[in-house]
Amino acid sequence: MAILKDFKTLSQLFKYITLDFGKTQTKAVLKYKYDKDYVDIDYKQLYEETENLAMGLASLGVKRNDKVAIIAENRPEWVYSDMAILGLGAIDVPLYPIVTADTIEFILNNSESVGIIVSTQFQLNKILKIRGNCKNLRFIIVMNDIESEQSKGIFTLKEIQAKGKTYKTENPNLFLQSLDIANEDDLCTIIYTSGTTGEPKGVMLTHKNIISNIRGAHELFSIGEKDIFLSFLPLCHIFERMAGYYTALSGGCTIAYAESIEKIAQNMTEIKPTLMTAVPRLFERMYSRIKRNVETQPEKKQKIFNWAIEVGRVYGKAKKQDNIPISLSLKHKLADKLVFKKLRERTGGRLRFFISGGAALARELGEFFEAAGILIIEGYGLTESSPVITCNRPNDYKFGSVGKPLPGVEVKIAKDGEILAYGPNIMQGYYNNKKETEATIKDGWLYTGDIGVFDAEGFLIITDRKKHLFKTSTGKYIAPTPIENLFLASKYIDQFIIIGDRRMYVTALIVPDFEALKEYADANRIHYTDPKELVNYKQVYELLEKDLVQFQKKLANYERVRKFTILEKPFTIEGGEMTPSLKIKRKVIEERYKDLIEDMYKGSAD
Repeated sequence: MAILKDFKTLSQLFKYITLDFGKTQTKAVLKYKYDKDYVDIDYKQLYEETENLAMGLASLGVKRNDKVAIIAENRPEWVYSDMAILGLGAIDVPLYPIVTADTIEFILNNSESVGIIVSTQFQLNKILKIRGNCKNLRFIIVMNDIESEQSKGIFTLKEIQAKGKTYKTENPNLFLQSLDIANEDDLCTIIYTSGTTGEPKGVMLTHKNIISNIRGAHELFSIGEKDIFLSFLPLCHIFERMAGYYTALSGGCTIAYAESIEKIAQNMTEIKPTLMTAVPRLFERMYSRIKRNVETQPEKKQKIFNWAIEVGRVYGKAKKQDNIPISLSLKHKLADKLVFKKLRERTGGRLRFFISGGAALARELGEFFEAAGILIIEGYGLTESSPVITCNRPNDYKFGSVGKPLPGVEVKIAKDGEILAYGPNIMQGYYNNKKETEATIKDGWLYTGDIGVFDAEGFLIITDRKKHLFKTSTGKYIAPTPIENLFLASKYIDQFIIIGDRRMYVTALIVPDFEALKEYADANRIHYTDPKELVNYKQVYELLEKDLVQFQKKLANYERVRKFTILEKPFTIEGGEMTPSLKIKRKVIEERYKDLIEDMYKGSAD
């Protein structure tokens, strides 16, 4: 479905959607959880809250091309802040709520931000630690009420909005006029990539960069006024911001904010979304829970479940070939009644499809959910490409691939296998970092750092990150990600990373699924006082070893895991082993567990 009305800047989108489209609407544009219930925000309130905040910012001296940072969880105030900043022709700098004070200091100084809007007292405390080192920082605004009287230059959001109301009486048309001040080639945001190594780099994106992606999304997907998005991926990440926020807004959709990743399952049944953006981690969790639940059922029910999934797989293939025998159709209707309908109800029962990005989706997961009638559309991109480069389509998809190029985007494969992209979505460069910009963009082409190939049907298949490829001491090149995804299909494995660079053979560090281990231990009368103890039990090692043998039958001999070590705690963002977008920091993990890794190679002729 087409965009409701064409626009050249995000502030023009806001102006149209609130002042024109919104006037005819009685439905909510945003929904958020307050206490035990979801509360609606209509288009009128969205405009007024945003205008008051924008006028308050103007009273503090914020003007065109100033940078203002935002550090907050997904909530309506994030949208007010974003649109208020952009509405003044200024540039926002979004940060992940989990970043440290040191990282905030670097980003505020590198971006030359004049102010920052934070969500809570906790976030404020981080800013106060480094405020004296941020020479451009003039003000701090806190979305929540704060604990005590603060020093000069610190305000609550309500205080700034009150200032805005007063400022508006003196400048009644300022915000309305400001909404047209930016042009499509102006910067609208600087997004700092967390990266797996080195200092963060500020990706400069214009209104045109992001809007080209929004237009492409509307061209490929039917997104309209009846759709409800459930938003849980961080709004500071360009994937959620472009797809789950701007694209939804421009289609006249309703956006509901999930309380947290832990409450996603509950929120899905409450909101009954029709569309959701997600990352593979969500589907891995859903799959593990479904499998565990099935295994607690009587054998007869397990057989019915497995039969239904197999029917669903066969039906899916027949549907693609537009050749569904009557007997298969009848079986599928029965399978749907007995199994699939119950699975879909866990997503609210109205979900048309998930849009997955951020990391590779295991083919097995895509096929499993498709069999149950839950379609996952996988795409691919980078912050540097606003973000989408390629994606599958609801009527043209292939699991194990990241689809075909987005309309208007060109993709080619370099001689060394690196994926290159060109189009209106490619960033302007890294802020204040000419060296990295010149290394990443050459003749207008973005060098993604990913290795991939196009198959015979034009689908792009990602092999791995260029820097992740490693070479064993026997001279064999190995792409770790596809191998790791293979083992994640085990119900006993939560996280998995392989080691092998310049080594004679491949080893692995495994974070088990402790819930599954506990169930196994209880069923087999294995005594433990703390689930962490289980990682040292011989029976558990043998259990995982048996799974590994089964899963790696398809691998080449040199790709197979010879030894592994079970870890007692997961890799986390807070622990520094993962980026905020849930990518593994391989070098950090290899350094942190270097002694355990060396133990797996003792006695080898490395």
